[in-house]
Amino acid sequence: MGDRRHDGSPLMSSFRTPLSRAKGLGSAKHGVGHWIGERVSAAALIPLTLWAVYAVIRLAALDYYGAVAWISTPLNMTLMVLTLAFSFWHMHAGLRVVVEDYIHKTLSKAALLLLNFFVCGLAGALAVFSVLKVALGGA
Repeated sequence: MGDRRHDGSPLMSSFRTPLSRAKGLGSAKHGVGHWIGERVSAAALIPLTLWAVYAVIRLAALDYYGAVAWISTPLNMTLMVLTLAFSFWHMHAGLRVVVEDYIHKTLSKAALLLLNFFVCGLAGALAVFSVLKVALGGA
């Protein structure tokens, strides 16, 4: 029985290179776009988060009408919308990776990915809409 390894496979398969053993099992190169998107959103969130900390400190000293006037300025409104949009995009991308990596049942994975997409999209849209409504003078 010298022509087989302890796992039952033929000895000749042990001469295969790691690349040949992994062929067809590794990356399909479709995740690169997601990876770059996560890094771009993370990089964008660094200055936006610093601005948001400044905004919270600034808004804490204002009353309601002062806060409405502050968010109504084009720069503050734009930065707030960008902060919210990038935050929800980044959250969606991060949760997608967690689901894809740790949920192995196909139906559960599909359901959670769909739920992640709709919850992040809906919450992000509501947040952006709320900022725009206040900033543009909606009652």
